Parts: sequence; structure tokens; C-alpha cells
Amino acid sequence: MRVIEIRDNPEYLDKAIQYIYSKWGNVSNYLCYHDCIEHSIDVESPLPRWFLLEHDGEIIGCAGLIINDFISRMDLSPWISSIFIEEDRRGQNLGSILLEHVKKDAKNAGFSKVYLATTHVGYYEKFGFEFIGMGYHPWGDSSRVYKCEI
Repeated sequence: MRVIEIRDNPEYLDKAIQYIYSKWGNVSNYLCYHDCIEHSIDVESPLPRWFLLEHDGEIIGCAGLIINDFISRMDLSPWISSIFIEEDRRGQNLGSILLEHVKKDAKNAGFSKVYLATTHVGYYEKFGFEFIGMGYHPWGDSSRVYKCEI
């Protein structure tokens, strides 16, 4: 099991764009994902950062660490986003590998907290996240907002 940081492994750029887009994108936002991930590589800023989870050469998960997750709580940053584990790999605690890696990366970048937006209840609490309220997306949906001290 290996977490691949795209910034440190730019040879994974195209694979990361395709994989993350395939899990979170739609026909109207491919360029948004492509542009964001592509421009995360050669920047001096600590954010954004993108990650893939690989097992035996197969990409089985992803996550991002970004400034804002398209949510009304722009007073909070950074956000863990785009967390995904392949369905046939769930239940093996693989999400915790990504979450811990991203939290460690955020701490190394000088952050003391991370946030995430989700509709899940009960999952992220297992990893030290605390529900702090609701946030609202530009497309009209709402999500639960969680904070984790790191």
C-alpha cells in the first residue's frame, strides 16, 4: 500500500487527473479538475495537493488537500476533499491511510486543523473529526462540516 503525492511524483499527473475526475467529476467540470491538479505541481504554495492510494500497481483511492471545497465556509482552511476508496476495497480501513497521510502533510505545511465537507454521519468521527455545523454549496446542496485538530 502506497500513498502517492502527485506534487512529488509528477509522472502520475495524467493518471491522477483521470482517476479523480472519474470519481468526482461530471461532463461539465473536467477542465476544472484538470487545471487544478495540473497546477498543483510546480507551485511554491503548500496548497493544493493531490494524492492517490496505490496497491500492487492499481489505483484504489484518492484525496486532496485544498483551500476551499466549493462550500460557503470560506473562513476555514485547508479542506480534505475528494476522498474515495474503491467499493470492493472498503471495510479494510484504507480510508484511514489516506486521511492520516493528508493530515500529516497538512501539519508539515504548518496547518493545525483540517476540515472536510460530507453527507456521511459517523464515519469521520472515528478519525478524530468533530461536526461543527452545516455548509452550503453554490449548486444548492448542503454538507456537514467537520474539523480535526492535527
